[in-house]
Amino acid sequence: MRIDAHQHFWRYQASDFAWIDDAMGELQRDFLPEDLAVNRRACGIAASVAVQARPVPAETDFLLDLAEHDPSIVGVVGWVDLEADDLDAQSSRWHASRLCGFRHLIQDEADPGDYLRRAGVQRGVRQLQRAGWCYDVLVTAAHLTATYDFCRACDDHTLILDHLGKPEVRGHLDADRSAAFTAWRGEFTRLGELPHLVCKLSGLITEADWQRWRPEDLWPYLDVALATFGEQRLLFGSDWPVCLVAGDYRDVFALIDDWASARGLDRDALFGGNAQRWYGLTPPALPLDTYADSRHQERRS
Repeated sequence: MRIDAHQHFWRYQASDFAWIDDAMGELQRDFLPEDLAVNRRACGIAASVAVQARPVPAETDFLLDLAEHDPSIVGVVGWVDLEADDLDAQSSRWHASRLCGFRHLIQDEADPGDYLRRAGVQRGVRQLQRAGWCYDVLVTAAHLTATYDFCRACDDHTLILDHLGKPEVRGHLDADRSAAFTAWRGEFTRLGELPHLVCKLSGLITEADWQRWRPEDLWPYLDVALATFGEQRLLFGSDWPVCLVAGDYRDVFALIDDWASARGLDRDALFGGNAQRWYGLTPPALPLDTYADSRHQERRS
């Protein structure tokens, strides 16, 4: 099964999404499974992992409710307060659901490096890991040193680095001559030493110049990720609908698919197998088109 390992759904309210500013006006509306379905299917992607976009407990329930009604959502990465006294009790109530992990918007913290070093945060992640949950790590290139230390300290289960650690692509179209690329590569490659850490090939076009990016400008970053993690520790993610500020779903898919084809990679692993294994996803009991046909019949009756 081909799986998009990183996309979002939301019902938009400005107060809930402070990170969506006026420059991202196309994101200031609702995005739900039916809005994704056509483009996802056009790219041969059967299912997806829905990832949190709000740091509130209701986010997890919202995404799980969507998953309950749409079998194409085969996994949910939710949110929980890592430093809550009742963390185990909160997370255990979701064990029978499609929840596969948790995430926090670490990049939005006042000091992401300090957040990653907090004893309570690391203790919370280790609690989740011991319970069998994955944890997504959302940071920028400026905090990869702290990210390495954090990931090394939290090694009881899988950690998943989002968006290649968000390299500073914008304004650096020639990666080979970019000091920012060299600095990112130096910190990023250390992360490959950690066998419990995997990486999502996602979010690159939103880190590039939204109007001027070209696929060939981004291939060097993908090549570094491949050399660092190997093809069995890389997951495709569209980062839809956030990607819409710089391109559509098919642009993102084509970027990764063309690169993977040129490099002779195991595309079944990259576009689904790795996500299924590392997140521990369970495919639907019936083929997804069977569910689609059933819903169609229900609408007609």
